[in-house]
Amino acid sequence: MTSPYEGLRAALAAAPVIAILRSASAARFPEVTDTLLASGVRAAEFTLTTPGVLDVLREYAADAPPGLALGAGTVTTPADAQAAVEAGATYLITPATCTDVIAEAVRLDVPVLPGAYTPTEILTAWRAGATMVKLFPAATGGPGHLKAVRAPLPDVPLVPTGGISAADAPAYLAAGATALGIGGPLVGDACEGGSLAALTERAAAFLDGIRLR
Repeated sequence: MTSPYEGLRAALAAAPVIAILRSASAARFPEVTDTLLASGVRAAEFTLTTPGVLDVLREYAADAPPGLALGAGTVTTPADAQAAVEAGATYLITPATCTDVIAEAVRLDVPVLPGAYTPTEILTAWRAGATMVKLFPAATGGPGHLKAVRAPLPDVPLVPTGGISAADAPAYLAAGATALGIGGPLVGDACEGGSLAALTERAAAFLDGIRLR
């Protein structure tokens, strides 16, 4: 059986994108995730700030499509981490360097991508047991910041997240990103009932740009 670590790494090796799903309702998350998967994006993050998300996650995870890495985001407490994993999340993402959440993820034996921005935060998260570190908010410093923090910390896999457009994506990967966390620029209004055909087009734009870098 594939471990959560192997599943996440395989998904990001196929397409280095984690789609961030955040909305006023989680009702459309399964349909959006299916569309993204069909488009080639194999990792999705259901954010815990979305009302009703754990129920939707539990139902979807029970029969999740093969090849999908299904995670939970905006995890800020150990209780959140436990609830998300119990609902079916196979990895956890935090918005900040939450060392208690990292410890809980290690205890639960699931990958964890804590948020960090400075070299101190990145190294703290990595030493605490992070699988990868979410560089957040990425757009504040752009690819240049990523390249700068990677210079002294080349062994830490970084996943820049926040404000990354299709045009920007290749530059982040060229600067050394392991993968990219992408919300609005990719997902758009799909979770609120927007066009799934348009979502497919946006996914293609991201992935085509990445492949051409």
